[in-house]
Amino acid sequence: MDPVCHTLVGAVLAESGLKKRTAYGTATLIIGANLPDIDVLSYLWGPVAALAFRRGLTHGLLGLALLPLLLTGAVVVWHRLMSLRNDTPSSERLNPAWVLALAYVSGVTHPLLDFLNVYGIRLLEPFSGRWFYGDTLFIVDPWIWLILGLGLVSARTKKSSSNGRSQRSGRSARRALAGAAVYVGVSAAIAFAARTEVLAQIGNPSEQHVRVMVAPVAVNPFSKFVVIEDADGYGFATLSLLGSQRLDSYNVRFAKGAWNAAESTASRHPIVERFTTWSRFPYYASESRGEAWIVYVADARYTLDPERSWAAVSVLVGDSRGDP
Repeated sequence: MDPVCHTLVGAVLAESGLKKRTAYGTATLIIGANLPDIDVLSYLWGPVAALAFRRGLTHGLLGLALLPLLLTGAVVVWHRLMSLRNDTPSSERLNPAWVLALAYVSGVTHPLLDFLNVYGIRLLEPFSGRWFYGDTLFIVDPWIWLILGLGLVSARTKKSSSNGRSQRSGRSARRALAGAAVYVGVSAAIAFAARTEVLAQIGNPSEQHVRVMVAPVAVNPFSKFVVIEDADGYGFATLSLLGSQRLDSYNVRFAKGAWNAAESTASRHPIVERFTTWSRFPYYASESRGEAWIVYVADARYTLDPERSWAAVSVLVGDSRGDP
């Protein structure tokens, strides 16, 4: 999911009452909810290197175990530095055990939410590079923003010195978290129903198809983008669970794998090898450029236009025979 979603989750967790457990409770929860995305630093080595690295080590089991420990250590050090400067009010007491607990609570929410979209996570890193995909929520979901945002605003506006008001603000935040959980559950049920409908219309995938992805689209949870992979390539369709529930096929199809010498040569290029460690439905497209070929490798879950997408790479192959 996007950083706004992760930040809202941390902030609403804080307003639910958890921030009262220790000094820097709010900061711990918000940072912890975003911390696995520290792997964004891999973009310093280029976008393809980032694709090959992201949603792996920091989103896997080892990251889940170690990142909260590192965050707790950083909070303890910061607290001591601020205490030496007399910037920390005496009423704020740091409880390292609670800091660690909050870091783990918020840290777990991050890969759980990231699992729910088609980008996926590599939960078993560094032990396995296998990707896991929830195919439930679009990566930027305005409905989660709305539910959590309204809960956060309601909790903040109900704050006062009165204990009763404070309790009501905590209830607003907890209701928002419950509402978000219900929304995710309903979205998962819709995703399951959509996949069941697609499989019913195309037949048994174990007999006719290799893989089927029924992906969420922006804003409308009842509309799905469908990729159907068979032995030769990919077909595409859309499905709406409202109305006729008809699977409307695109007049587009891509072959998978390298189908000429240039594409075969490009498949061994380091950039393409890194890209395909991330790509879920890779396909090749090539065009002649004089004595050379330009080969595009793209991911069908994100683009049908490999020349104009972030989810694609290109390699120039030396001549028409495919020699580098």
